[in-house]
Amino acid sequence: MIIIHGVAILPRHVSAALAQAAEVMPVIVVTGARQTGKSTLVRDFGPADDRPYLTLDELDVLDQAISSPDDLVGRADRLTIDEVQRAPNVLLAVKRAVDGDRRRRPGRFLLTGSANLLVMKRVSESLAGRATYLTLWPLTRREQIGLARPGLWDELLATPDAEWPDLLKSHRAPKEDWRDLARRGGYPVPARNLKTAETRAIWFAGYTQTYLERDLSELSSVASLPDLRRLIRAVCLRLGQLVNQSELGRDVATPQATVHRWMNLLEVSYQLVRLPAYAVNRTKRLIKTPKLYWADTGLAMYLAGLPEPTGAHLENLVLTDLLTWRDARLDRPEVFYWRTSNGEEVDFVIESGDTLLPIEVKIANKPRTGDAKHIRAFREEYGRRSRSGLVLHTGDSIEWLAPGILACPWWRVV
Repeated sequence: MIIIHGVAILPRHVSAALAQAAEVMPVIVVTGARQTGKSTLVRDFGPADDRPYLTLDELDVLDQAISSPDDLVGRADRLTIDEVQRAPNVLLAVKRAVDGDRRRRPGRFLLTGSANLLVMKRVSESLAGRATYLTLWPLTRREQIGLARPGLWDELLATPDAEWPDLLKSHRAPKEDWRDLARRGGYPVPARNLKTAETRAIWFAGYTQTYLERDLSELSSVASLPDLRRLIRAVCLRLGQLVNQSELGRDVATPQATVHRWMNLLEVSYQLVRLPAYAVNRTKRLIKTPKLYWADTGLAMYLAGLPEPTGAHLENLVLTDLLTWRDARLDRPEVFYWRTSNGEEVDFVIESGDTLLPIEVKIANKPRTGDAKHIRAFREEYGRRSRSGLVLHTGDSIEWLAPGILACPWWRVV
């Protein structure tokens, strides 16, 4: 499964999980924001004569999906249906087709949606026991350079901590200015085809207009698009901060209940990311409010009107890389942040099985011992459960800042 831009061929990390799921489950559902590459991914999955491709973005197909979903689903033994959230009754027809097939043939239906079908109120059928759900996030840095993967998270978890420096030096990915990556983001068109800030701004403007005026209106009615635009801008100016819906409501002069509903819509459509807090503790009082991030840093900068990225955008880049890695794993790990009431905070915590990996992200060419103090507090709190911590920085050196705390360049990991 590839994305082709001119001569560039970009394999996606999720492709292996998609192929594996298609050998087991009758239905595979690929969800993610608009323009992340879902259509290209599924169209290249198997020959067209074996698996016809239908998209509900075409009006005649959408009309049949609404008026006669069983006939649509019955067009072929194996079928790809794109953008199924536009006609949720298609999922019921898919369920009936699967339940009527005694052999329950694997890989029969490949569906995509630009909304999280598991939490959409209009979708009553989750195809439980019949479907595997995968999420396609914007391109990671390593996908953009053709490596078909996120960062070295699997390798770090599988390697003894003392061997991490050698591991990181042995996996060569080109050094890059994180600010350039933040500006272009990971949507394939602006990330790969558009070379200037001006052309990317034109694309982001068109994307925003389509998203607000069509995609969101299909999920739920929005009474005031200008108010929603102000909320989106306010969110994108608060990347990496704790969610405070009352404060957001005051800033954009919108009732808290409306802010709550709109933020849910933004999350369901894979724009807003709410990072949960790690809440298992023995002795400390923890902050449990989620933190806000955006699915794509380039779009977030455009929406916020920022000419230059901030440290929160580097955090956001690391997070989206982690999400790409997490959501393609069958034994799905979890990603959190950690913060105590007295201000100790670790940007990200990976929980894989009974193991915790704390990660700090710093805009610093030469990190210091003080940059590791919160990871030290975390490791003291969780003892043997915690692996060594990582301080990802913007310099070039790989060095132990303290016992159990390794500083390394962000680009050697992500």
